[in-house]
Amino acid sequence: MGEGFTFLGMTVPKIAMINGGVLVLWGIASYFLQDADPRSITALIPAIIGFPMVVLGVLSILNEENRHHYMHASMVFALVMILGGARVFFSDMSTLAATSHLLLIVTGSSFTFVGIKSFRHARIQREGLVGSQ
Repeated sequence: MGEGFTFLGMTVPKIAMINGGVLVLWGIASYFLQDADPRSITALIPAIIGFPMVVLGVLSILNEENRHHYMHASMVFALVMILGGARVFFSDMSTLAATSHLLLIVTGSSFTFVGIKSFRHARIQREGLVGSQ
């Protein structure tokens, strides 16, 4: 098989881990930065959604034969990020909450973009190999 897909020099699993890691760090930071007393657990939503992305990225590196399954599951989480983040356009919220929602949209959209490019690359490679036999 040919070269694996990379975007900006990184593999898709690595991008999943970075995006997920950013969300986990932001979720934890926003939990402690909020003004609410007691603290609201909803501030951790980016971390809750980002953690599976990190896990799926690690699993896809450790278990390459099932990488496509893990990356498809990551795409589902990316779509959930976009849909969940879209709430920012329909309600008034604090700056911290708006930032969290926008971060969900940006990370979800960027991962969806890279994922689609990766899936197209894999399909072109597969069809190229079938056509050459």
